[in-house]
Amino acid sequence: MFHIVLHTPVMPANTGNIIRLAANNGCFLHLIEPLGFDFEEKKLRRAGLDYHDLSRVKRYPNFAAFAEEFKGSRIFAITTKGTQHYHRVQFQPGDVLLFGSETSGLPAEVMAQIPPEQRLLIPMMPNNRSLNLSNAVAVVSYHAWLQTDFAGAEN
Repeated sequence: MFHIVLHTPVMPANTGNIIRLAANNGCFLHLIEPLGFDFEEKKLRRAGLDYHDLSRVKRYPNFAAFAEEFKGSRIFAITTKGTQHYHRVQFQPGDVLLFGSETSGLPAEVMAQIPPEQRLLIPMMPNNRSLNLSNAVAVVSYHAWLQTDFAGAEN
């Protein structure tokens, strides 16, 4: 399956929504610290409902620790600074979908480690800044899963 990675997320409700999303689409969720909230925060638990037990979540102290574990993997940064639209990529199980913080996106030092052709953009109408993080994760992760004909889905 696919790996969803949140780099220093700051809004607990978004992360809770993504925990629920990952439980439903079979993705692994990886969180790169520092987090902008306490992992036990009520808003996080409420947004994730009872899906915390069904999701696979792993935390990393920094991007270097995450990158070491995923050395050799295809990492796609989903960013407003992308060089191609996400739907033009042929995703493969095991691919990594990397998303930045809601307030600042991905840091320059992280972006520098992602090849330009693996920096993906979600199309939007002119003069808009970005989608909500949990919406962006849903759009791209479900598109990647679609390309596997929703492998593992019950119905």
